[in-house]
Amino acid sequence: FIFEKKLITSGALFVALSITYLLFLCAQVKELVLDNCRSDEGKIEGLTAEFVNLEFLSLINVVLISVSNLPKLPKLRKLELSDNRIFGGLDVLAERLPNLTHLNLSGNKLKDISTLEPLKKLVFLKSLDLFNCEVTNLNDYRENVFSLLPQLTYLDGYDRDDREAPDSDAEVDGVDEDDDDEGEFPS
Repeated sequence: FIFEKKLITSGALFVALSITYLLFLCAQVKELVLDNCRSDEGKIEGLTAEFVNLEFLSLINVVLISVSNLPKLPKLRKLELSDNRIFGGLDVLAERLPNLTHLNLSGNKLKDISTLEPLKKLVFLKSLDLFNCEVTNLNDYRENVFSLLPQLTYLDGYDRDDREAPDSDAEVDGVDEDDDDEGEFPS
């Protein structure tokens, strides 16, 4: 009986240490790509507020219909949500992702300019992508979105004067892709 008790105690200690270590690891992650994972009723298993230092999150084609289950990620700057089924409910983004600067909603079910209204509260939002959303077919779409969201610099990769945005990966990550020789073969 004593032997069993020690095993149980040791097992509980192991679990507690494992959880602590996992939380520590979550806090170290700055970029997380979960593309093509399937959401379960709008939730991504394992995506929690423990990712306190997360700056980039990609949830492309995960069958999201809403962003309401996203955790609070205060350091997140770039969110990729393209090719999902999101049709509205963007109001939680400002509360949960207050430092968001880049948002990609391309290929979603956004139909009206009014569904973008909650993005006004994302005061740091500089770039918004809505390619292949029905809203882009509306008359004066670009003018209306820039008017609604004066903090925006780029909409669908172009500024108000139709000048193309610089390479967003280099801009957001602070890394010049030309310097990255990883995976290249020598000439």
